Amino acid sequence: MAAVIINSFDEYKTYEGKELGVSEYLQITQEQINKFADATLDHQWIHLDQEKAEKESPYKTTIAHGYLTLSILPYLWGQIVEVRNNKMMVNYGIENLKFISPVLVDSKLRLKASLKSIVDLRGTSKAVLDITIEIEGQRKAAVKADIIFLYHFIK
Repeated sequence: MAAVIINSFDEYKTYEGKELGVSEYLQITQEQINKFADATLDHQWIHLDQEKAEKESPYKTTIAHGYLTLSILPYLWGQIVEVRNNKMMVNYGIENLKFISPVLVDSKLRLKASLKSIVDLRGTSKAVLDITIEIEGQRKAAVKADIIFLYHFIK
């Protein structure tokens, strides 16, 4: 269950400039990496070949695809915020996306999110979230970005 429940634009607005919360950790397994490779047709050896990675990669193991790391955002976001009274939510965009650190297989990731801004565009709420996907035990994050969601609240 999400820690923050939002029912309207006005409620969302009260969080502007504030941290919304932090998710639980999620472990990234080799099986997830393999399935993501199949789904995206990205079969680069640094993601899949554990023996070659052990010998030739500077990380000495396989690493998750950057976009796999980003793709767990909705799951982790759902642990932080539940938006109710909403007809639909649309992923609108990503700004300032940076893949800062590689995610080694079996790493645990969590999401930290703040509401950078929210505006009402004639009935559609545009929320810009400052997100960081952190790696357990690491100083540097895996991902930093501004994520933009559009919400259509029921009046």
